[in-house]
Amino acid sequence: MVKQERARRTREKVLDAAAEEFAVQGYSRATLNAVAERTGMTKGALYGHFPSKRVLAGALLTQSQEVWEEMLLARDMSGVAARTALESLVLDLARRLRADVRLRAALRLATDCPNLAHTMPDVFDEIRRDLVDLIDRAQREGGMAPHPPELVAQLLLAAMHGALHVSFGSAGCGDTSAWEAVWRLLLDALSGDRDADLDVHGR
Repeated sequence: MVKQERARRTREKVLDAAAEEFAVQGYSRATLNAVAERTGMTKGALYGHFPSKRVLAGALLTQSQEVWEEMLLARDMSGVAARTALESLVLDLARRLRADVRLRAALRLATDCPNLAHTMPDVFDEIRRDLVDLIDRAQREGGMAPHPPELVAQLLLAAMHGALHVSFGSAGCGDTSAWEAVWRLLLDALSGDRDADLDVHGR
C-alpha cells in the first residue's frame, strides 16, 4: 500500500509538471526531458510511469474530459433553466482555466494538436458541442438572443482563451471579482435583455 501511494503521488507530480510544460510550450515543443527536469526525476524513472509524450498528453486529455463532464452534470440538471446552467458553467470554466494548469494544458493540446483527437478525447470539441447545446436550449427557452449557437460558443471559448493572457482592472490577474464581472457582462449582452444591469458597479 505504501508503494502504491508513493507511485500515485509520483504520477500526480509528473502530470502537474507535464501540464506546465504543455501549457507553455504546446505539444510539439514540449519534451520529456523538460518534464523530468521539472520533477527532479531521471528520464528513465519518468518512462516507468509514462513511456512517451503522447501517453502523457492522453492522460491529461482523459482527466480533463472527466473534469468537464463532472462540471456539466453538476449544473445542467432537470428543472434548471439552460441560461442559468450556461452562466454557471461558463463562469466555473473560466475560473478553472486560470487555476487548473491541467485543464489549461488539455485545451491547448486539443487546439494546437488536433491529430491527437483521432485516438484520444477531444476535450475542446466536447466543450464546444455542450456549450452549443446549452445555448440552443437557452434560446428556445427565451433566455438568450437568437444568434447562431455555434458562433456564440466560439465567442465564449475565444474570450476564455484571451482572458488567460489579460488582467482586468488595476488589481491585476488576482482580482477575480473584476474578471467575473466581465464574464457576466458578456453573458448579459448575449442574452439580448436590454434591461439587464450591465454596470459592474451595480449602478
